[in-house]
Formats: sequence, C-alpha cells, structure tokens
Amino acid sequence: MFASIQRLLPTSVAPRAQHLVHHPYFVPRNSRGNLPVYTDIRNAGTRYLVLVHNIDGNANSLARDLQKSLFERSSHESQRMNVEVVRGKNLIITGGRWKHHIVEWLKAKGF
Repeated sequence: MFASIQRLLPTSVAPRAQHLVHHPYFVPRNSRGNLPVYTDIRNAGTRYLVLVHNIDGNANSLARDLQKSLFERSSHESQRMNVEVVRGKNLIITGGRWKHHIVEWLKAKGF
C-alpha cells in the first residue's frame, strides 16, 4: 500500500533514503522556512559577526566541520575565521562577512 501511495506523490515529496546524511548536529529552519543564520554588526561597523542559532546536537562538531570545510585550508579566509560555541546551541563566527557562504554550506549539507 505504501508503494502505491509513493507512486502517486510527486518526486519532490517522496522520501529519498539514498540522500539522507547523518551528522552529530542538526540546524532546524525557523518558522519562515529559512536557516537561522544572522548577522550582527557592532562597534560602529568595525565588528561583523555571523550567528547560527538553535543548533540541535553537538555544536562543537558543527564548529569543527565549518572551520575545516568552509574555505580551503591554506586560504586567507580560513586563517581569519574564528568559530565560537556559545551556550552549547549557538555559534558566533568572526573574521569576515561570510553569512551567505555559511547558508550555502549548510544547504549543501542538507539542512
């Protein structure tokens, strides 16, 4: 019976088990369907922060993965980027204006 229902559903709705990736963390979308990645500009525009809120699971693992794979290891951006875990559920990324890079990275990971 489930197979007959699955054939009636469009391909975008049918579950795709082969694309499921398991991470020790999960970044749920907010009530509007967007990823919870925000910017915060402080000190009259001299300090630019990127914030990732409401991480479920191991936020330290997300911070390590982000630092290792967002930019190439030897790049200038990789050396400037600093990722800090706050209260076990939030990340603060400093060193550049990388909000859109982080959103695209999370989307590529399947969130």
